[in-house]
Amino acid sequence: MTVVKNLLLYSHGRKLAYRNKMDTRFTDIIQLIKQSRTNAIRAVNAELINLYWNIGEYISKKIEQAEWGDAVVTELAKHIQQNEPEIKGFSDKNIWRMKQFYETYKDISKLSTLLREISWTNNMLIFSRCKTIEEKEFYLKLAMQENYSKRELDRQISASLFERTMIGNSKLSPLVRENNQDLINTFRDSYVFEFLGLPEPHSENDLQRGLVKQMKNVILELGKDFLFIGEEYKLQVGSSDFYIDLLFYHRGLQCLVAIELKADKFKPDHLGQLNFYLEALDRDVKKPNENPSIGVLLCKDKDSEVVEYALSRSLSPTMVSEYKTQLPDKKVLQQKLHELFDNEMGEK
Repeated sequence: MTVVKNLLLYSHGRKLAYRNKMDTRFTDIIQLIKQSRTNAIRAVNAELINLYWNIGEYISKKIEQAEWGDAVVTELAKHIQQNEPEIKGFSDKNIWRMKQFYETYKDISKLSTLLREISWTNNMLIFSRCKTIEEKEFYLKLAMQENYSKRELDRQISASLFERTMIGNSKLSPLVRENNQDLINTFRDSYVFEFLGLPEPHSENDLQRGLVKQMKNVILELGKDFLFIGEEYKLQVGSSDFYIDLLFYHRGLQCLVAIELKADKFKPDHLGQLNFYLEALDRDVKKPNENPSIGVLLCKDKDSEVVEYALSRSLSPTMVSEYKTQLPDKKVLQQKLHELFDNEMGEK
């Protein structure tokens, strides 16, 4: 009976292997189909944005030239509903949005392509929730690069990612900002993990377990180019074992990213451990075609001046970021950002 069972398993294995071999022949065809579908969706979306833009432009000019009054938009919406019922999405509210959409961006040609790269839903989210052109441009680029869903984009705006990024970048020295643009665009001065629901106080183990359990949301906060490798990643140096809290790989930077968690305030001696891990990763784990590993020390709190002193003589690509367990107060961050811009203008 055992012999028969083994023969059946062997035969089944051969069939699976043959099927897999057959499947590899069609990989290129499948890829062409998927790429074509993606291109078609993008083309349809771009045409839809063009339509809304043209309608907004037409109505805006008619009203500006006093050929139409405000009431005409309501009449137009009723006309479409009554005479063209198969045409959906043209309520008076939506038509007014098209007019406002056009009037907001008509003089900003550099954003023209970006507007057509993301969905109308995401465009409306950015348009309605972002106040300045700089903020709108930031989220337009981010939504395109990260291919955000509506929920993901809404969360990033609620988490004040624009304000946090601008304030965080201002703390970097001009030399770093000029020579390490990829790092600036990838890593942040602070991260928000409101989705963890952590108690206060909490331990590093609580933080680590929460991050691993909610990895999909963590990747959203870190950036979609981050690939999770593992928790408590083991490094063996000599006869001793060491463990990295969280290890990622970043596709864009093509390097390993070690994240160490500290549920308290930053201390300079924390960096020694992280630098040791980076050296071990580069010697024993990094592949020849990959770039040097990067370390992120994620603390609950930090003194920026202490961090600056601690990092001033460090030759390793390490960063110290803080994490928050609640969504930040957007008004407070906006006020800080205004003060930052005012100071920069004053210096000029």
